[in-house]
Amino acid sequence: MPNEVPPLRVAMIGNGFMGAAHSQGWRVAPRFFDLPARPEMTLLVGRDAGRAEAAAAKWGWQESADDWRVAIERDDIDVVDIVTPGGSHAEIAIAALEAGKHVLCEKPLANTLEEAAAMAEAAERAGQDVYAMVGFTYRRVPAATFARDLVRSGAIGEIRQVRAAYLQDWLVDPEAPLTWRLKKEHAGSGALGDLGAHAVDLSQFITGQRVTGVSGILNTFVDERPVLGTESERGAVTVDDTALFTGRFDGGAVGSFEATRMSTGRKNSLRIEVAGSAGAISFDLEDYNSLGFYDATAPGTRQGFAEIMVTEPEHPYMSAWWPTGHALGYEHGFVHQAKDFVEAVAAGRQPEPSFADGYQVQRVLDAVERSAGQASAWTVAD
Repeated sequence: MPNEVPPLRVAMIGNGFMGAAHSQGWRVAPRFFDLPARPEMTLLVGRDAGRAEAAAAKWGWQESADDWRVAIERDDIDVVDIVTPGGSHAEIAIAALEAGKHVLCEKPLANTLEEAAAMAEAAERAGQDVYAMVGFTYRRVPAATFARDLVRSGAIGEIRQVRAAYLQDWLVDPEAPLTWRLKKEHAGSGALGDLGAHAVDLSQFITGQRVTGVSGILNTFVDERPVLGTESERGAVTVDDTALFTGRFDGGAVGSFEATRMSTGRKNSLRIEVAGSAGAISFDLEDYNSLGFYDATAPGTRQGFAEIMVTEPEHPYMSAWWPTGHALGYEHGFVHQAKDFVEAVAAGRQPEPSFADGYQVQRVLDAVERSAGQASAWTVAD
């Protein structure tokens, strides 16, 4: 067949919420984008064989297994997609890279700085023909990518200030159950790693600058919660509910960051505002298809934030989708992620963000934790 492209056989490790999202990406990407390789959903791995089999059937995977090592050992697997809790990322990713398989790993890259460093080093050792990417999917929201393009073009001038906040409220109820995300041994950190990682990465992606210094606080408002599957047992929450920090960027900008699961009324609001000498941009994930743009060079009578609907075929990724004005949703970022990953691997270039990029974000998170642990910094003189 003249249009036949080579397969790229994928094994996904994990079958929870992110498993559904990644499955959607792998399944839909080759149906809307003309890809240089065809992703095949070959194997899904979960800890429970029955659940893994059911998830594979529901999401369209050919086979299932209950041990991730099967994916590493099989010669017919080209890509290992890791969507497990952060505590297992390093072991799986390093094994996959050493076996010569490409890796896509959910964020944050790892639970600790040491694990993230080991993963970045393994990716470097794997050589030029093996590729690894960390899944900061919100880079692939068309409005966020367009914001990056506007900033890169000089549309807002010299970048001076960044405000980034990822706001959720699913832990406001003190009786919300104790899940793995609230245990440090599984999650590494709480809102800081889960949400703050996105805020840091997206601010760096849009501005083209990196965070080089931080000062922050962490807080846990509810320190114990009901244990799932029990009637009265309660367990300790060992991660933060909220993280607040300020930062300096290597290009001269300063920033403020917030990551919280305690922002009552906010469901999934990742808000980024970048202020420059000639204008500003504003993005909110809860307003997925639009971007705020302020042109400070316009006459005073015409100044004010304008809403740009990012649905034109000239906007990033949009030419593959619907007519102008027809909106996209949460799952489309994962489709774009799969597209970009496949294109990079097929072209023989490192996909972005790399494991080195993921390690750099982990360094920022680690610095926030260390800063928050310095209680003396918060002593107010009499």
